Amino acid sequence: MSITARLSELGVTLPDAPAPAANYVPFVQTGNTVYVSGQVPMNADGFIVGKLGADMDVEAGAAAAKACAIGLLAQLKAACDGDIERLVRVVKLVGFVNSTADFADQSKVINGASDFLVEALGDKGRHARSAVSAASLPFGVAVEIEGIFEIS
Repeated sequence: MSITARLSELGVTLPDAPAPAANYVPFVQTGNTVYVSGQVPMNADGFIVGKLGADMDVEAGAAAAKACAIGLLAQLKAACDGDIERLVRVVKLVGFVNSTADFADQSKVINGASDFLVEALGDKGRHARSAVSAASLPFGVAVEIEGIFEIS
C-alpha cells in the first residue's frame, strides 16, 4: 500500500509544510538523507502548549508528539517535491519534551510520534530515537521533534 493511501486510511491529510519561524531552513538534503528541522505541534486552534508533569498528562503529550510527526512528514513531502512515496525509511527522531524536573516519562510522550510513524509507514517507520526533557520550548509548546529520513 502506498504511503498516501495508508495516511488516507488513517484519516490523516498532510498539511502544507509551514515556513520556518526564524533564521533556519525547514530541511536540508545531502545525498539521499533529509534532515528535517524541529517541528512543533499544532492543531486547528494553534500551538499545542503545556508542560508535562504540570498541566499536561502523558496521553495529551503523546497526541502532541503525533502532531509533530505529521509535521515532519509534511516537511519531508516538500523536500521530495511533493512525492512522499520517495521515502525509503525514517532513520532517527530526536524528541524534546517540555517537562518538569521530576517528570520521567519523556519516552512515553515521544511514543506518540514513533507509534504513529510505524502505524502509517510500517517497517519504513521504524527508527532510532532520543527522547529528552527540556525546561521550556518555543511558544510554550509541549513537544518539539526533529527527524532524519532516507529518500530515493
